[in-house]
Amino acid sequence: QVQLVESGGGLVQAGGSLRLSCAASGRTFSSYAMGWFRQAPGKEREFVAVISKSPHYTYVAASVKGRFTISRDNAKNTVYLQMNSLKPDDTAVYYCAAKTSGDYYFTSADGKQYDYWGQGTQVTVSS
Repeated sequence: QVQLVESGGGLVQAGGSLRLSCAASGRTFSSYAMGWFRQAPGKEREFVAVISKSPHYTYVAASVKGRFTISRDNAKNTVYLQMNSLKPDDTAVYYCAAKTSGDYYFTSADGKQYDYWGQGTQVTVSS
């Protein structure tokens, strides 16, 4: 069982920045691929970014490319989502997810392929 705990959400003005963190339990974090997804009110869950296990391939959704960066610190069992130039459309609950098995190049945007999910953290961007 893997537990994921997100933090770092909050209220920010348009154009501002936030860094989300997701801390994972387990001693094999380095072998997980980690993803970020978001869900806005009345909308379906949307892929944001993913980082594979080593060598840490990344894939970022077109809607956030150039503004959001995903990274990980295996020593801290943590994955990050640096969000810059935030827009009101980025308002959502942000979830991290773990894929605990699979190939080293796993960078899927399909949420159904992930094994564990966090509870989410709210990000609100005001105009």
